[in-house]
Amino acid sequence: MQADRHNKTKEEKVEASPRTDPNLYAMILENIDRAVIAFDQAGQITLFNPAAEAFTGRSSKQVLGTHFRDFFHNQETLLYLAKVAMEDGRSITDDEGLLLLRDNAEPLPVNAYSAPIYTNRGKQDGAVMIIRDLSRIRELEGTLRRADRLSLLGTLAAGLAHEIKNPLGGIKGAAQLLSRELDAEHELDEYTQIMIREVERINTIINELMDLGSPHPPTIGAVNLAKVLGDIILLQKEAARSKNITFLLQLDPSIPPIQGDENLLTRLFLNLIKNARESIERDGQVAIETRISPNYHLTSPGQKSSPMVDIKVRDTGCGIAEEELDRIFTPYFTTKSKGSGLGLAISQKIVEDHNGFLKIESLPETGTTVTVSLPLRR
Repeated sequence: MQADRHNKTKEEKVEASPRTDPNLYAMILENIDRAVIAFDQAGQITLFNPAAEAFTGRSSKQVLGTHFRDFFHNQETLLYLAKVAMEDGRSITDDEGLLLLRDNAEPLPVNAYSAPIYTNRGKQDGAVMIIRDLSRIRELEGTLRRADRLSLLGTLAAGLAHEIKNPLGGIKGAAQLLSRELDAEHELDEYTQIMIREVERINTIINELMDLGSPHPPTIGAVNLAKVLGDIILLQKEAARSKNITFLLQLDPSIPPIQGDENLLTRLFLNLIKNARESIERDGQVAIETRISPNYHLTSPGQKSSPMVDIKVRDTGCGIAEEELDRIFTPYFTTKSKGSGLGLAISQKIVEDHNGFLKIESLPETGTTVTVSLPLRR
């Protein structure tokens, strides 16, 4: 009797084992963030998980039963990967510059792995392809490249600024002394005033440059994003009185105060919203939205993962040409008729100092969307 109970318990454990639970496999396929596409031995698609639907924009009902040659007919690399797994019975991976073509969206940068499926008896029974979305990785790589470039420029700028400010102070002092020696009506006094004004203008530029390489860490405290953004919108509405611009605030009320430097973050969002306003010639809209990011978390060694907050600034302005998008973070490059060309470079530095990242999407004559992602906690 005791032996029977022991055997029964053992059998129950085997039945409950995750390895033999088909529901577990189904849940994994439903929730995994990689596209999983399986083919039977005839080459027809037998499995198309939700990630595959999201990547391709096609539903499983449309795809199931389709031959892999028809599904990948205009994508040579993916077709080749599927054929190698199906016909040669071997695994193959492609990590280099692969694009997944989609019907109603831009091509998606991906990598893909294809492998044959074997039964317990060693007989091939189709193949499986696993596709990973690399778009977010590409975005992060772009952010890191810009951050590295700005860090180098900031260090260089800080060194140059220090060397320039000393002789500049001497020039200004000499010009002021000379001005005191001259009568107000003297013809040379005009030149001394020009010298003083130009020295002050250069000094302003140098101070802005020093912001890029400033070693001072942000003063961290609780920042109410809704209040900061609301105050900026009030100012920008006043500045846009002569234009027919609508400002739309879509703020998630559930987002608590984030950890950051209120002065720096105010400067950041003032710059971005001002840029959005100035990009609109006459009629248009500037929309500001906050939400918890569905895509990113900040993870630090030995600490709990922190959610990221996305702050989007969208405008219906003139947009930015594709060839200019990567250059707009370069100091002194500007698409405006008036402007120092340092605004976005300094904005990038502020975001970097807050362990966040900044992304810009734009189409000429359509508008621009700037997304700032900041950690909720530090």
